[in-house]
Amino acid sequence: MKLISIVVPCYNEEEVLPLFYTEICKVMEQMRSEHADLAFELLFIDDGSRDRTLELLRDMSLKDARVRYVSFSRNFGKEAGMYAGLERSRGDYVVVMDADLQHPPAFLPQMYNYVKDGEYDCATTRRVSRQGESKLRSFFARAFYKLMNKISQTEIVDGAQDFRFMSRQMVDAILEMQEYNRFSKGIFSWVGFRTRYIEYENVERPAGTSSWSFWGLFRYSLEGIYAFSTAPLSLAALLGVLICVIAVLLLIVFAVKAIVVDDADLRFLAALCIITLLSGLQLFCTGILGQYLSKTYLESKHRPIYLSREDETMYRERMKDGNKS
Repeated sequence: MKLISIVVPCYNEEEVLPLFYTEICKVMEQMRSEHADLAFELLFIDDGSRDRTLELLRDMSLKDARVRYVSFSRNFGKEAGMYAGLERSRGDYVVVMDADLQHPPAFLPQMYNYVKDGEYDCATTRRVSRQGESKLRSFFARAFYKLMNKISQTEIVDGAQDFRFMSRQMVDAILEMQEYNRFSKGIFSWVGFRTRYIEYENVERPAGTSSWSFWGLFRYSLEGIYAFSTAPLSLAALLGVLICVIAVLLLIVFAVKAIVVDDADLRFLAALCIITLLSGLQLFCTGILGQYLSKTYLESKHRPIYLSREDETMYRERMKDGNKS
């Protein structure tokens, strides 16, 4: 038997979780009918949800032996959720997908066909449209991918999703990258392996609301830049040289004018402009250095990527003890 682990990070997904479970069960039964040697496990990662997500996962794990779950002690973020799922997965193949059905389960049979023969190590989806998103959000998303591919040696395909069907070899390679500040889109590309992209139109959530705000996505994009590019450090050095040249030229111009015109106010304004310009440049460059230093500082602490509070085994044992008493 070949086991497929389906890793599903969840955060406040009580509205859409029953819909997802129904759809994924249909796809698993379809794949079992076509490939009798397949077995499945559903590994849900509850990322500190504040709604009834954990209660639903508990019920599902009692009714369906294929369902496993891990509940975090607090919200650690989707990156930690994906890492925890990969770490605890037991399958020969591992799928990472969201619970909001924007990653259509119907693609799983096609993904499996690409990976099973060893021609590809990974099959993933790529959105060719951003229908349903705001124009502003779509603009910044495309701009991020263009910028990232120019300043980083790691290529990140525009529209590529976290929805991936991977071989165990690729999963093990990803787990070797145990950095605390994670950017999975970059990690998936950095480890390499042969990847097949499946293009599809954007799918909107059937229920619930996304936990990703514009500001959250912006911060996440900055994480990607800091994690896979040192270009901002080079930019700081380049700006330093450029502004120094401009400052010297301005100083010469203002000095000549001050001598010719002999205006004390002009000399004062010239000095004020140069001081302000250089101070702003110093703060900007210090801020860039501070960001990289903060990432290094967090990595040096060797904090765990996540902390679990409960899983399906602990819950079942607790239920048994409760029934005995």
